[in-house]
Amino acid sequence: ARAKGAVVATGGERVGDAGNFFAPTVLADVPLEASVFNDEPFGPLAAVRGFDSLEDAIAEANRLPYGLAGYAFTRSIKNAQLLMNRVEVGMLWINQPATPSAELPFGGIKDSGYGSEGGPEALESYLNTKAISMVGV
Repeated sequence: ARAKGAVVATGGERVGDAGNFFAPTVLADVPLEASVFNDEPFGPLAAVRGFDSLEDAIAEANRLPYGLAGYAFTRSIKNAQLLMNRVEVGMLWINQPATPSAELPFGGIKDSGYGSEGGPEALESYLNTKAISMVGV
């Protein structure tokens, strides 16, 4: 991302000499062609890019075949409802950081996962559903 013109606001470096530790990193002004916006990054990384409209932001959120989690901040219940209905992710956190718990399903959609862990939805993959129809005996 840095090579494509992104600005490292904080972090961006390895931590220590042993292991594979990377400092929490925030990238600003990240161009769309940077791999961080085209691959599913795992690690302490936040890439920031502005939008002119909520429609543009939703289109960008849904552009790739990934959909693990999304985060949004808004003061508008109308915008929150629009995000809930249109952003294609397995988990959406609005006006808060991620707060997973055993009672909530944890999982992605599209290429970010199949099924869920946690919550009653996690049991579905262990069940066999059987449909039976009978007339008279």
